[in-house]
Amino acid sequence: MSLVEDFKKFALRGNMIDLAIGFTVGAAFTTVVKSMVSDIIMPPIGLLTGNADFSDLFWVLDVPEGVSEPDSGFQTLQAAQDAGAVTINYGQFFNNCLSLLIVAIAMFIIIRLVNRMDEKLDEAFGDKPPEDEPKEKKCDFCRTTIAYRASRCPNCTSELPAIEPVQQDSSLAGSH
Repeated sequence: MSLVEDFKKFALRGNMIDLAIGFTVGAAFTTVVKSMVSDIIMPPIGLLTGNADFSDLFWVLDVPEGVSEPDSGFQTLQAAQDAGAVTINYGQFFNNCLSLLIVAIAMFIIIRLVNRMDEKLDEAFGDKPPEDEPKEKKCDFCRTTIAYRASRCPNCTSELPAIEPVQQDSSLAGSH
């Protein structure tokens, strides 16, 4: 195969398109979260702590020759950077850590809701798997991880052997 054909096969895979969509939505979500942190959450926190803006918290490590640092120090990060000073921007780092925390919490909540909806769908259709049944297995053909009860691999489309449901002991079925 030629290089172009290989790239076309790679780029048009279902997983790659899903990944591109997920990446695009994730980037947009991250932009919104960063704005929420810097424009909504941090100003009140900065006001309460006496700092106008956390993103303006920095340490000056070095000032270039010929540039004199003001007696009261650089008032803003932008002023220090414009003067060519080498800085450690711990306020921006703190804002980014807060953004990461918010994204992680949001993703945790979304995944938790999806898992609960999946469980409710299993219960509603009477197809709830036994507790001791594994959730996933490997496809016998392409070795990707798939749902344990899948009868066809979504990646390579191979038909898989049917999974026999676990038989419960009839003497235990009536007791709760």
